[in-house]
Amino acid sequence: MTGQPIPVIIDCDTGVDDALALLFAVRHPGLDLRAVTCVAGNTDVDGVVRNTLTVLEQAGAPDLPVARGAARPLIEEARSARHVHGHDGMGDLGLPAPTRTPVDLDAVSLLRREILASPRPVTLIPTAPLTNIALLLRSHPEVVGNIERIMWMGGAVACGNASSVAEFNVWHDPEAAAILLTAGVPITMYGLDVFTQVVVAGDVVRRLRADAEPGARLAGELLAHRPSAPDPDGDDPAGGLGDAGAVCAVADPGGITTRRLPVEVSLAPGPGRGQTLVDRRPRIGEAELHGDTGRTTLLDVALEVDVPRYVELYLGAVAPGLR
Repeated sequence: MTGQPIPVIIDCDTGVDDALALLFAVRHPGLDLRAVTCVAGNTDVDGVVRNTLTVLEQAGAPDLPVARGAARPLIEEARSARHVHGHDGMGDLGLPAPTRTPVDLDAVSLLRREILASPRPVTLIPTAPLTNIALLLRSHPEVVGNIERIMWMGGAVACGNASSVAEFNVWHDPEAAAILLTAGVPITMYGLDVFTQVVVAGDVVRRLRADAEPGARLAGELLAHRPSAPDPDGDDPAGGLGDAGAVCAVADPGGITTRRLPVEVSLAPGPGRGQTLVDRRPRIGEAELHGDTGRTTLLDVALEVDVPRYVELYLGAVAPGLR
């Protein structure tokens, strides 16, 4: 590794795989985690704050500022994903309550402070519904000048998970996602198409769960809660890194293959609400020829991921003693 660590801020809804992302961001030497902001999503926002503080303690993180953000989307009510992440949002693992406390600032104020104070432009990594980010962009547009890139975990080119076409983070707050696309800074969309591919083998998950080091052991427990596929070599389920893959893509952008493509968010009521419409056509069609077009933004859309590369990257940072 050469050069200075990349200053990053994570906006999350911790969450099992958000926790995996935090573990990596704290421990990778190429990343300088400046702050963490919390928003309702996988669980309620107070649960997100609690989970975030607990994970940072387990990871042995320095005393990072953590702030509570939006308790609900811009328009709709909050709708959690507890059926995936457990009642407490952390797989109901029975983790201890944190001894740390959040800062006495709301998330938008903390985001503004840390972005403007950074001596180098920061990379934002939203792994959650984009409510905090939308409020920041609308309230404090001056921050854009000190944002290097937004590595957005959200959206899907193919099928969704919250609905047949919508990925959860966008489905939870489509208006906020639409505002993100107006940010005017480079955005990489790390969507479900690559999100679901980065999987840690079952035997490795088992070894992580038996590790004596608290952060590595927590990673194993979290991965075991997110079984992605049966392990062909044993009975242990493989575990998906999920959101953590987006943080890996900041530390090592060469592990994803992207295309610069037009993207817009469907805001209309009905079954298509929250869909990220990614235009992969090689040429314009009749809609454009007849002037029937929506508002699109060019994003760097991740279409392929080097799975072994990111698994090795993740384990090397979070559990270097595993080898």
